[in-house]
Amino acid sequence: MSAIVIFDIDGVIRDVTNSYRRAIADTVEHFTNYAFRPNMDDIDNLKAEGIWNNDWKCSQEFIYRYGQSQRQSRKELNLDYDEIVDFFQCRYRGTQLNHPDQWDGYITTEPLLVEKSYFDKLTDNGLTWGFFSGATKGSAQYILQQRLGLEDPVLVAMEDAPGKPDPTGLFLTIKLLEEKFSLPESLPVIYLGDTVADITTIVKAKQKQPDREFIAIGVLPPHINYDNRVRDKYRRQLFKAGATNVVNTVSDFSQVGE
Repeated sequence: MSAIVIFDIDGVIRDVTNSYRRAIADTVEHFTNYAFRPNMDDIDNLKAEGIWNNDWKCSQEFIYRYGQSQRQSRKELNLDYDEIVDFFQCRYRGTQLNHPDQWDGYITTEPLLVEKSYFDKLTDNGLTWGFFSGATKGSAQYILQQRLGLEDPVLVAMEDAPGKPDPTGLFLTIKLLEEKFSLPESLPVIYLGDTVADITTIVKAKQKQPDREFIAIGVLPPHINYDNRVRDKYRRQLFKAGATNVVNTVSDFSQVGE
């Protein structure tokens, strides 16, 4: 094997424009008593700050900021984070939260951005691959195994490590891949993600392990493809955060150097 390739999932493997992002908007709208509903640009701008990879916390932050715009302090708002999570999950997963085979929420409509054969091609090109995502394990497994048909892929999800841009989960993914496939500990690591937090994760990984080669590849999420100006701005943000390259879709990356 010539390198380890690790993928984010949301916006890279699946299109979350009308699922996660819609659930964010629904949640914010609900908890602001229908006074404010963030649009795609609002969500992009918040995530560009590089610390709102968790969509539950992203929703909470929108609610806080709207309240502050109405001269309410965060303390006065007294938000119940668990209530925010529960509302979000009912929109995203649906009414049967703990039964993936019965989910009827937005997750069931997410378009896949890649096919199973793509990963076979990566393996043929000498790349070992896995996933590090801020999504919940149940959501990630649903997409990777039930929808995409991958068999027991290496996955580090929300429950397994601190959120990005903390690189702990990235290091854990690398370790699991090295152990599963008996890999040397010196292989270059490539991470593909669609947010500033994803790219910053690699920047922080380089700081912690300067002797290893880490490469950040930005992937443009589907929701920005409608506007060249928006797409170019997003591309510049990923490069500014530290991306080595930015591709239009994940399928544009198939081997080292692309």
